[in-house]
Amino acid sequence: MLSFLALGIVLGLSAGLAPGPVLTLVISETLQHGARAGMKVAIAPLLTDAPLILLTLALLSRLAELDGVLGVLSLAGGGFVSFLGWRTLGTQGVRLDGEAPASRSLTKGMLANLLSPHPYLFWSSVGAPIMAKAMSQSPGALLVFLISFYALLVGAKIALALLVGRSRAFMSGPVYLYTLRGLGLMLMILGLVLMYEGGVWLGWIDG
Repeated sequence: MLSFLALGIVLGLSAGLAPGPVLTLVISETLQHGARAGMKVAIAPLLTDAPLILLTLALLSRLAELDGVLGVLSLAGGGFVSFLGWRTLGTQGVRLDGEAPASRSLTKGMLANLLSPHPYLFWSSVGAPIMAKAMSQSPGALLVFLISFYALLVGAKIALALLVGRSRAFMSGPVYLYTLRGLGLMLMILGLVLMYEGGVWLGWIDG
């Protein structure tokens, strides 16, 4: 149970803080319309990701006995997470001089999340093997992972909206950059762990 809690925290915090379309929109809406508008964008994944999670769970229920499929997904997810970690290590901060159209922050946040490839890549590669392993233990393990993941994903973006609302310099300052680089290292380690587990699923490594 604790391992799934840790996975949810690391992945959720990394996704919440990493630069991307939704984070950019959180910042631009906050700068133009205040922290409340940025917070509306931050909660968009809670409304848009549910179909992806349900689809992944439905597929996993049919693929539960196919270790090879889960092994390939775990290898792909490990590679994807390692790539995200490497890219996160090179982050130089977020520019705050962009502009976005006014109004309807929540709608824009949902569209940005739906049109971003990241949720689809995450749940088809990284999320699938983690949820498969969680389901093999207990429904509680699955809930712990999902709740901790979204609590940190959304919570981090809400916290950033509040910080940007008070200080524009935070997103290019040392605290944000060092936090991202620490998360980048953790993501690269997690990527290696996922690839190792993929090898176990495929029978390449004795688990």
